[in-house]
Amino acid sequence: MKKLLILAIALFSFSFAQAQKIGLKAGINYSNLAGDLTDEANNEGKVGFVGGIATSIPLVGDGFLSLAPELLYSQKGYQYRDETFKIGNNTIKREGSRTFNYLDLPVLLKVNAGGLFFEGGPMASYLLNLNDKTKESINDIENNNYTELSKDGLTKFEIGYAAGLGFMAQNGLSLGIRYNGSFNKLANDYNGNDLMNARHSLFQATLGFMIGGN
Repeated sequence: MKKLLILAIALFSFSFAQAQKIGLKAGINYSNLAGDLTDEANNEGKVGFVGGIATSIPLVGDGFLSLAPELLYSQKGYQYRDETFKIGNNTIKREGSRTFNYLDLPVLLKVNAGGLFFEGGPMASYLLNLNDKTKESINDIENNNYTELSKDGLTKFEIGYAAGLGFMAQNGLSLGIRYNGSFNKLANDYNGNDLMNARHSLFQATLGFMIGGN
């Protein structure tokens, strides 16, 4: 897995060196799990951060077609459905979420039509770490827990895809909307739970600035 990560970063470094335009982008992910899930009703969508470096390599002289490699830090995951139940005279409320922190390398083919653009292509992702955050209250007395979890049994290197559209102004400011999916299951062996049948699925909205303009 480390060799694959090194290869991915090397490919991005080569693309970075070839790029005629370089910029930054940041925004939000709205993610959940997809796949053959037995407990799908217990999971809800989760908001996370995404941000990093964007580049553009023109493939034709007029800029109509370009290659757009990016290197992004991306938070994916899901939220547990809130629970409220009683044990004796006590009312217990429980909520929480699980966050998977990734390094994403999408390499997208971009079609530029004036300010409007369309993009799509493959994406490699490396799992940096994951954590679980829960909040439990007993009779309105709260107890918060934050736990970093082991990556053992999870798929650390994933191959996926991204497709979207957006608008870039002449000054280089851009707004983009994108869907990201994964071809890999989230886990190979993870205590026999639903993660073995799950894949990441998310919508992404970003603001960006490309140095040198459109």
